[in-house]
Order: sequence, then C-alpha cells, then structure tokens
Amino acid sequence: MATQSSHSQQLMRSERRMFSASDDSAMMKQIQSTHLPDGRFLDVKPILQVIDNVLRHLTPTIDHHALNGGQGHMDAIDDSSATMDSNGMLEALAFLVHKISCEISCKCSGGGDAHATTMVLLNTLSSYSWDAKVVLTLAAFAVNFGECWLVLQLCTTNSLAKSVALLKQLPDILEYSHTLKPQFDALHKLIKAMMEVTKCIVEFTELPSQYISSDVPPMSIAVAHIPTAAYWTIRSVVACAAQITSLVGTRYEFVTSTSEAWELSSLAHKVCNIHEHLQKILQLCHQHIDEKKQTESYEGLKHSFGTPQLDNSKILLKIFSLSKEDPHSLLGPEKTKVHVEVLRRKHVLLLISDLDITHEEIQVLESLYKYDRVTSEVNYEIVWLPIVDRSAWNDSYQQKFLSLQSMMPWYTVNHPSIIEPAVVKYTREVWNFVKKPIGDLFNL
Repeated sequence: MATQSSHSQQLMRSERRMFSASDDSAMMKQIQSTHLPDGRFLDVKPILQVIDNVLRHLTPTIDHHALNGGQGHMDAIDDSSATMDSNGMLEALAFLVHKISCEISCKCSGGGDAHATTMVLLNTLSSYSWDAKVVLTLAAFAVNFGECWLVLQLCTTNSLAKSVALLKQLPDILEYSHTLKPQFDALHKLIKAMMEVTKCIVEFTELPSQYISSDVPPMSIAVAHIPTAAYWTIRSVVACAAQITSLVGTRYEFVTSTSEAWELSSLAHKVCNIHEHLQKILQLCHQHIDEKKQTESYEGLKHSFGTPQLDNSKILLKIFSLSKEDPHSLLGPEKTKVHVEVLRRKHVLLLISDLDITHEEIQVLESLYKYDRVTSEVNYEIVWLPIVDRSAWNDSYQQKFLSLQSMMPWYTVNHPSIIEPAVVKYTREVWNFVKKPIGDLFNL
C-alpha cells in the first residue's frame, strides 16, 4: 500500500520538473506529432454536459452532508444521460473511453512520468480533433473516479457499496475529512479549471466559419494555442487521477503531506492562466465575427433601401433584432406589443431622433400626423427609432425613453436595443443623422 502511495507521489512530483520546460518548441513538436486527424466529426457537447455533472460530485465539501446528500442531484441528470445514450453516442465510444480509462488507471497506479502518460493518451487519440481528445480523456476520468466517488457516497447507507468500498480499501473520508481538505480543495480548483479550458476549446470549434477563418488572426492565434491547452488539460487529468489513486488503499499517515496539494494548485494556476488567455482570444474572435456580421447587415440594408420593394416587411425585419422569446418588437398606438407584420404593405415614416427630442417637437409632429390622416389620401404610419449609445445606457435613460414613448401616439420600439447596429450606422452615414430629428418615408 505504501509502495502504491509512493508511486503516486512520484508521479505528482514529476510535475515540478516539467514546468520549467513547458510549452517549449521541442515539446510542442512532440505534441503536434501525435495529431493525425482523420476528419471524423464528434459532437462533444452532449458528452461534456454529462462529464460536467459527474465531475461536480468528485470534489464536494468534505462533510457528512455532502457525502450523503448527493443522490437527489444525480437523479436530476438522468434525463440528459439517457438522451445522449439514446443517440447511440455512448455505445460507439464505450470501447475507446474504456481503453483510456485503463491507461489512466494503470499509469497512475504503477507510477511513471506524467508527461509520458499524457503522450500515450495523445497517441491513443491521434485521429481525433483537439476538442474531442480532451473531452474523451475527461470522460474516461469521470468514469473511473465517478464510480469510486459514488461508492463513497453510498457506503454508509448501502451494504453493497460498503462491501465494494471494503474490497477496494477506500479510505474513510468522513473520519479524515480535516486531514484531506487541502488535497480536495486543490482537486476542486484544478477540475474546475480543466472544465473551463475544455469548454473554451469547444467554443472555438463552434464559431461560424463563414465569418472567421482559421488562417487569419485572431482565429489563427487560437489554432496555435489550442494544442498546448489540450496537452495541459490532459496532463491535469493525469495529475488528478494520481492524487485520487493515492487515497485508495492508503493509510493516512502516508498522505498527510501537502506536497500533492501544492502540485495540483500549481497546475491549476497554469491551467487558469491558459483559460484566461484563450478567453481573451475568444473575445477577439467574437468581436471579429460581430464586425463581419454588422458589415454584412449594413451592406444588405443599403441594398434594400436602394431597391424598390414589393414587401416592406423585409426591410423592417432588417431594422429590428427580433428574439424568438419575444418577436413583438414594437409598441402600438394603443401601447400594446405588436409584431412588425402589422406594418406590412403600409407607408411607413421612420422618425429618427435621440432621447433629447423635445415635447414641443413631439406635439408639432403629432398635429401634422393627425392632420394628414384626415386630409391626405395616403395614410402612413410613424415608427420612432431612438438612436442611443448602448454603452452609456442607464436607469435615467430608461426613464427618459419611457416618458417620451408614452407621449407618442404612433408606433415605437419596445427598447432602443432592438435596433440593429447596422441601422444606427446607416442613419448616421447615409441619412446624416447627428442630433436633430429626421424622418424617412418609404412607400411600399
């Protein structure tokens, strides 16, 4: 038993030696040499959801309530697990996940070098994408030690679990909770960091390729850093496995040292830094995508306004950001929410202003509006588009907007935020809106 513990501690201490040489060019070449993707696509998000549910239970607060109160939450995730299983995904990957589980268990039980173990796992997963490598490794870790933790949760109330715990020589965590707290706190931090990096890597794969290319920054920067992130995440799985293995079949006088906790905390610090860096790149990617979308939207708006339309709803739909939850983007003259479709095939006057439009200006417009509706052969509807600085929006602006909205007897937007950014740009660059209210009538 002491020998098993010394092997695990040796595996943990090997982290120190590798930190100094981390991420150098030679190591990166070694990591990249294992990457031989065959083009297969694996939808990792359903797997990641189940992994997330499992790993949350690996490091709860070490007290009696945590170990005996987990059943309710586990029941709550059965539906998501069953849904994934019904799609055949678990069945197709079961052998591979089992193989990785065995690799992790054997390497951590027998000692060895953490880097070498990580490279073995990367070679086993050589044909998969980087996000799939990480998710499948995490799945194997969740299977191995989720089972172990489940037995610990049930062993005080279930005779079968108690017998299995005895055969496995699982430690009495309740009795030694204070002694083990540093190790489990470190585990919790590292597992959380691993999941955050993994989710970030997966998010990169979901970015729309029509708006961002992997060949140019910032996406090309992400592509260059993801292998490093994947390596250190898998390396962290190995470290976590070594720590948990050291608690199995070991008397506590051999595991009270804080060295293992230090190793995990150091890894957690590194993985957190990787996550922060990836998040910054991801934010730049989203900014790039938003700019591309806004340019596309702006050019489409210019084309629509410059082309005779048989149906004005096409333009109106481009003006407003309609959410699926609430597609009613306008407030009608009766102050009830309405869809833009109510203006279909009508003459529409867009009233464009900021929130400094005066009561007098509104009263003048109201008089003209009511007069034209009585005397003119062609009736038109007014829609107020308030152009505001979204970044400066606050409660004071909200109250001012609602006050102005209540005074207007025509259609208004529910909120200025639903006006597409491309429309704001168009009003300023094409219609030369600065501050003075303007109107644009399109006859459709």
